[in-house]
Amino acid sequence: MQFVIVSKILGILLIFFSLSLVSPFFISLYYNDGASHAFLESFFILMIGGFSLWLPFHRIKRELKPRDCFLLVVLIWIGLSLFGALPFILSPSSPLNFTNALFESISGLTTTGATVLNRIEDLPRSLQFYRQQLQFLGGMGIVVLAVAILPILRIGGLQLYQAETPGPAKDSKLTPRITQTAKVLWFIYVGLTALCALCYWCSGMTLFDAVSEAFGTVSTGGFSTHSNSFSYYHSSLLEIIASVFMFLGAINFSLHFMALKNKSLRHYWQDSELKAYILFLSGAIFSITLVLLAYHVYTQPQDAFVKALFNTVSISTTTGFTSAHFFNWPAFVPVLLMMMGLLGGCAASTSGGIKFVRSLIIYKHGLREMKRLLHPKIVSLLHLGKVPLSDHLVETVRGFMAIFILVFFGFILLLVATGLDFESAFGATIACLSNVGASIGDVFDTFLKINTPSKWILMMAMLMGRLELLTLLVLLNVAFWRK
Repeated sequence: MQFVIVSKILGILLIFFSLSLVSPFFISLYYNDGASHAFLESFFILMIGGFSLWLPFHRIKRELKPRDCFLLVVLIWIGLSLFGALPFILSPSSPLNFTNALFESISGLTTTGATVLNRIEDLPRSLQFYRQQLQFLGGMGIVVLAVAILPILRIGGLQLYQAETPGPAKDSKLTPRITQTAKVLWFIYVGLTALCALCYWCSGMTLFDAVSEAFGTVSTGGFSTHSNSFSYYHSSLLEIIASVFMFLGAINFSLHFMALKNKSLRHYWQDSELKAYILFLSGAIFSITLVLLAYHVYTQPQDAFVKALFNTVSISTTTGFTSAHFFNWPAFVPVLLMMMGLLGGCAASTSGGIKFVRSLIIYKHGLREMKRLLHPKIVSLLHLGKVPLSDHLVETVRGFMAIFILVFFGFILLLVATGLDFESAFGATIACLSNVGASIGDVFDTFLKINTPSKWILMMAMLMGRLELLTLLVLLNVAFWRK
């Protein structure tokens, strides 16, 4: 294990992360909200910490190995989450203690969107903006950003990119160089966020809300500047706009790249995962609309459709925005939405969850096994569209699904052991392990009410969900630390 190079790169990332405090610092000065000292102090702490890790080893040049990358990725997310909590702790206007501040920081960076705040509006404007900015940075992945901007990561950058990138398709590169790939992804991501903010602004949001909510939309993060989330705006137009950009954030970003490169939409229609995902979403939206009308939750079909569209897209893309208290809807709806949040969005997107392509592969694998029961001698290859799936990939997906199920029920048991009721433990586990944020039970509005041990368990769940389990679990393997 090359702890020297790991320390050096981690130090550089802390230095760059400190620059993210500049914008909320000036916002604090503009609004004179009293939080500017917290950002200034956090900036210098990050700078000193970063230089302390980087300076002793800045002349050392070594190639990153796969084991170094796994350790580095985990340390980056843990380290940035800890340092990211500083403004919440140091601000005199913040009501958060260390545990709650860390919970909010991890939730933002992992784009979970679960909050321990009761009244978000009571936070200083600069802290509100900083909170939104955390999920913007975490949406495409801080490590991917690092690969894009730090020349030092050109050596071993591919392994680092693969260790952090969510989804089963980690080997595909859009461009010949991995740094160029990361830059392309961030260019698309920033472009979509800017376009989303412009649409919000033109549709009635203030400029501050438009930019802040856009950070939470395309990143599928789910943090909002208002405690009532999107129900605060009372606007069907804004809910439709949000649904479009949440969906775009949940699509494989390589499809966005190909569409821009070739100036054609045909790659979207040719993607098997996206077609299946659209079909699945459409069926869910139609079913929920009918249920809302049948149970007279809404009397107007257009109202029922918009609420079904927004909340279904929000939960299934693991964004977590809400425009209604869906846990009070007929029981079929919240259960279906939680299950959709568990599945998540497409691979190589900003969404969390299992990833829809994995579910699709397992479904196809199950159909093949049933066919083999009827025809034992048949030779059948799995295909995703026209692309054949290797047995190694199928085995990898099966292994991931098995581990995910075990970890999922393990977290539920741990939460129940700390005193949570089963419904809240079930909802909280989905919310944090799948990075959905929205939940059911006692944690629908806020996670503030739950006990401290439960919060630490859920923080671990958020990190494991963002790193897709294996990246974190591999560090617990004794063989990982052997020479």
